[in-house]
Amino acid sequence: MMNNNQLIQYLIDQLQAVQNGKLWVGANYTLKLNQIDEQQVFTRPLPNLHSVAEIISHLTLWRTETILKIRTGKGSKTDDCPENWLPNYQLIAIGWRKIRSNYEESLVEIIRLLTDKEDRFLQEKYYDTDFKGDYPFAFVLNGMLHHDLYHLGQLGIIIKLLKANKT
Repeated sequence: MMNNNQLIQYLIDQLQAVQNGKLWVGANYTLKLNQIDEQQVFTRPLPNLHSVAEIISHLTLWRTETILKIRTGKGSKTDDCPENWLPNYQLIAIGWRKIRSNYEESLVEIIRLLTDKEDRFLQEKYYDTDFKGDYPFAFVLNGMLHHDLYHLGQLGIIIKLLKANKT
């Protein structure tokens, strides 16, 4: 019997493309993150903008939360949890290599969990602690893709400002 997972495979392809593929919008996460050095990732170019490390940590939290939802059918975090936006001083203690490694490994784990699932999984429900209700997995998985794209745009602005401030 053939596995019916064209929609899931499409989502996986999209998540991977945003990380290191060829995008119509231009740069992906790998290209953006490789443009800056380890010191710059902890710098806020303006007081009201996050650092690159803060954004990557934030993305990792929500990926880890999605992994939990896939494994257990229920999340544990909300938008106002302290781990959602860890401050730079905590992130500096963790170190950029570990932050980036956790980020990259979280995508590998999501893909691993999704690869053998059939498309009907997208309609199965999980409990979302942030939205306080049952939602189909398509909601969180498409939401992750939207979230990644949203923050990719932010990273582009932050990195441009970091480079401008360096001159």
